[in-house]
Amino acid sequence: MSQFKSIEAYRSDLGSYSLLPFRFERFGEDEVVLTNAVGEFTFLKRDKLDNFVAKRLPSSDPSYSELRAKHFLQEPGDAASVQLLALKNRTKYQNLRNFTNLHIFVVTLRCDHSCPYCQVSRQSENKAAFNMSSETAQRALDLVFRSPNPAIKIEFQGGEPLLNFDLIREIVEAAEERNLTEGRELQFVIATTLSLLTDDILDFCRDHQIYLSTSLDGPEDLHNTNRPRPGRDSYARFADGLRRARDYLGYDSVSALMTTSPASLDRVKEIIDEYVRQGFTSVFLRNLSPYGFALKTKSYQAYGSARWLDFYREGMDYILDLNKKGIPFSEQFSSVLLTKMLTSNDPGYVDLMSPAGAGIAAVVFNYDGGVYASDESRMLQEMGDASFRLGDVHTDNYTDIFTSTKLLDALEDSFTLSAPMCSDCAFEPWCGADPVFHHAVFGDVLGRKPESDFCKRTMGAVQYLLETMRKDQEAHDIFRGWVQKC
Repeated sequence: MSQFKSIEAYRSDLGSYSLLPFRFERFGEDEVVLTNAVGEFTFLKRDKLDNFVAKRLPSSDPSYSELRAKHFLQEPGDAASVQLLALKNRTKYQNLRNFTNLHIFVVTLRCDHSCPYCQVSRQSENKAAFNMSSETAQRALDLVFRSPNPAIKIEFQGGEPLLNFDLIREIVEAAEERNLTEGRELQFVIATTLSLLTDDILDFCRDHQIYLSTSLDGPEDLHNTNRPRPGRDSYARFADGLRRARDYLGYDSVSALMTTSPASLDRVKEIIDEYVRQGFTSVFLRNLSPYGFALKTKSYQAYGSARWLDFYREGMDYILDLNKKGIPFSEQFSSVLLTKMLTSNDPGYVDLMSPAGAGIAAVVFNYDGGVYASDESRMLQEMGDASFRLGDVHTDNYTDIFTSTKLLDALEDSFTLSAPMCSDCAFEPWCGADPVFHHAVFGDVLGRKPESDFCKRTMGAVQYLLETMRKDQEAHDIFRGWVQKC
């Protein structure tokens, strides 16, 4: 006589389980994808979904164990399922308690480039009136250290911030002095084209562990077309600046970002090859946004979400081929989505946060003292729309700015769990509301989801990732590797 009971003794009776909250979306002809509140997902045949919902799914079915493990069902007396679901939900939102981490200082609007898709209302190099003053910088720094976040990142933007490097030097030294008593985890980043780097600037960056974030749009001819400057040498200056910055600061101290212009659409493989050739291990296939010169020059209207998704899919297929050939390389937007899909962590990417990351994850101090909920909010102001201008460092205190009606109303309306159509969407756990984008396009923070390019792009990317993981186990393993590096 066996001393162990048979497996049947441990199976639940048919229909004895209860359903935990989930949503689903059609996936192919006869399948659906199910998602729960924390973004875990699984695939079911349509007839099996019917049986699952009707509580006719037997515990002997292979899908039953996965549905239970991923918290889609709960058996009688199984309190752990709900407790684990709650724990994962708390993990997902844990970053909110720390409040603002990223503080962007727009130290100048002046720039030596004239990019047609620029999202900022740039000014020519000789217009010093568009520089941030020392007084404005110090007042902004007062607000930075009011944030309760133990980690503070200060990013210098423009224009070309190196055109006002003396102020960057002043802000860095003042922040480090304050931090002797504050004890925060302090980090500095300069967003620059690298075209104006000098040995003096690099020495300062090395001494103060300042990272550089730059732009690379692809091969030399494409980069020069997208990012023109006098002398038509933007790529040559970038390449020289990259080499010198890595020599001074370390190989991984420089990151790069590209923007998809109309001229980029048929050249995604060349763009990726250029990133690989330059020694980068990832690329962000970033679409244009409806702000600044991108609208004035009609660049934003030059292609829609469908065309960008073709560009994205082609790029992703190529990146996966590179990985399968032993060349480690990732796509950053996909990595953000995959982190939300395959883990309980939220990487804190502002555009894909719920509530929106505007103000609570990042805040912008403009050159003139204006405070904005996000970089895109500042761009709206430059276009004459002050809807997300939270205050001014010269006249408003921390409480006035971060409890302003403009910020709180936008955040309240940006909860995807309660936003119309978002609340019913199976992809909601991986998405965000982006109230600034929808206000810019539709005139209200919710927008019209069926017409929203933001929704179309995000949903299209998610569908690509799901389809790829469903049919290609090697790609699934590669994606997990990307997530582990995040």
